[in-house]
Amino acid sequence: MNGPLHLDLLRQLLPEAVLVVSALAVLLLDLRVFGRRALSERMANSGTCAAVGLLASWGVLGMGAVPVETLAGAFRPLPGTQFLKGVLLLLSLATVVFAMPGRFTRHAGEFFALLLIATAGMMLLIGTDNLLMLFVALELVSLTLYVLTALHEERPGATEAALKYFLFGGIAAALTLFGMSLLYGLTGSVQLSVIGSRLAALPREPLLWIALVMTLSGLAFKIAVAPFHLWAPDVYQGAPTPAAALVASGSKVAGFVLLLRVLHVGFGANTAGSAGRIPWSPGWIPWIAVLSTLSMVAGNLTALRQTDLRRLLAYSAIAQGGYGLLGLMDPRPESGAAVLYFAVTYAITALGAFGVVAAMEAAGEEPTLPGLAGLGRRSPVLAACLSVFVLSMAGIPPLAGFFGKFFVFVRAISSEPQSGRLWILSVAVGTSAVALYYYLQIVRHALLLPAATPAPALRVAPLTLFALLLLAGATLVLGFLPGLLLNPLQ
Repeated sequence: MNGPLHLDLLRQLLPEAVLVVSALAVLLLDLRVFGRRALSERMANSGTCAAVGLLASWGVLGMGAVPVETLAGAFRPLPGTQFLKGVLLLLSLATVVFAMPGRFTRHAGEFFALLLIATAGMMLLIGTDNLLMLFVALELVSLTLYVLTALHEERPGATEAALKYFLFGGIAAALTLFGMSLLYGLTGSVQLSVIGSRLAALPREPLLWIALVMTLSGLAFKIAVAPFHLWAPDVYQGAPTPAAALVASGSKVAGFVLLLRVLHVGFGANTAGSAGRIPWSPGWIPWIAVLSTLSMVAGNLTALRQTDLRRLLAYSAIAQGGYGLLGLMDPRPESGAAVLYFAVTYAITALGAFGVVAAMEAAGEEPTLPGLAGLGRRSPVLAACLSVFVLSMAGIPPLAGFFGKFFVFVRAISSEPQSGRLWILSVAVGTSAVALYYYLQIVRHALLLPAATPAPALRVAPLTLFALLLLAGATLVLGFLPGLLLNPLQ
């Protein structure tokens, strides 16, 4: 590679490079400058430095749009990549804001540095269609999230949750890597676009289906869909709330982008199969249909029994992952925008809900359903924002979540109108009605029920309230004007 190509590579990865440099700066400043100060001041200062790094990365984002392939095709300009990277940066910025008032760890610099590195990994993940770079970026994200999960010193379940996350993640990584190696053996290429064209000309042999099952199983872990979801409830409940927010938002968006690219570009429409009539024709669509059904049923039914708000949001996330998979059942390119619209709008609402949980914890409150009672009087803004987020997850119009579900429901049955996919749409609508019950329970406790004992007003950091209002406003605006997000994604 010569000099100009090195420069192109640097420009291509400039936003990620800024995040890595910012992470090193946060570590150094926390060690040499902030280390002797109070924990609250260290969290605020380290968080401010991390926020500056995220804003700097967002500022140079447009400079990374190089219209050439670099590093032997590992990095190439892909449609929508710059926009999605901007979304990830803004989600991480809100996560930093929610973490700054926290007192969950003495390792303030390490927490925010790992958060920046995880964000850089997510941006790398959505910026390549090279299998080797995909796997490296996936592991970078996973390893940082494992450590972030364990960084809660006051919550006994944090270490157990991190260990469970690590063990399940290691198995998922092994499955993904073995599936990718089979794809390389079948096609002789690590570029998804080349793999898709070569698979179209190959006979449907058993080795291809083994590669499909292993790759899809490993990637399903990333978005926490059943039956690869067993780590999620413990992680959402045991991890520091800002870390759980990042898992539920940015990691979820990156996971759907990765799954969309691997299935629609790598395996392609020729290996899609059909899940409309029995017997099903083999391919990745039947697997998606099974995973989606299991996730919608298991996630929503289990959520009915939860009283801890973090654990309830975990099972809700599993169910929402099943709804997102519905859009993948349409192998046509236009379905990608519907899936990504759903993923981004869900990420906004999930991040907002965890932001409310983080605000309650910073004020010394326990985030349970009974603990929400009286929230409307103690903090009307917090209760109103929480209501907007959970009603959007429930799919109530005209909030953004309604259009997210509507778009993926339409994609699930539009590619083959006569194929009989109404069965899975019936499951989706039925489980959405189940989900409406526990979402309304959250709203009921927050807005209508009085507190068991008189309690003073809830004190929330002004910056946290501002971030929550922005997220709630985005949920409302994208509900009234979905084209603001859908058009760039298309």
